[in-house]
Amino acid sequence: MSPDTHCPRLFYALWPDAATRAALAAWQARLEGKPVRADKLHLTLAFLGQRPASELPALLDILAHTPARPMPLLFDHASHFAQLALAWAALAQPSPALLDLRAACMQRLAEQGLAPRFEHDRFTPHVTLARQAPPPAIGDFAPITWLADELVLVESLKSSGDYRILASRKLS
Repeated sequence: MSPDTHCPRLFYALWPDAATRAALAAWQARLEGKPVRADKLHLTLAFLGQRPASELPALLDILAHTPARPMPLLFDHASHFAQLALAWAALAQPSPALLDLRAACMQRLAEQGLAPRFEHDRFTPHVTLARQAPPPAIGDFAPITWLADELVLVESLKSSGDYRILASRKLS
């Protein structure tokens, strides 16, 4: 966590490996808008928002102890959030393992009294590829299979727009 940040913006995410990042970057080349930097590509499980630094130990404990195993995720098309002007990589079908991990994470947050107040019950797993983007053209996107095996707690540095991984764990 940055030393001058008393209430960092935090989120839990699945963090892709280099091969998955490269495949997602190939999709970005086919999209309009402002591409998300390859080192920032991720699948958000829970956006926590600004949290007091005093909550960090509990958030790290949740990261370390939420049960999860590596899971294959199959991205087969690009989609769009019109209100946000975001183009994103979409899953053919969210895997039960992914939905279970999200539910377990949200349950552990609730048990600790840390559940985000603005998280909706609806979860649309995706990887944002471009901002300020129009809807993607219909086309063939080579399917991407990602064996998601790294769960991270990330600080979003609002001033620079960068991300800092505060902690990570391999899923096993």
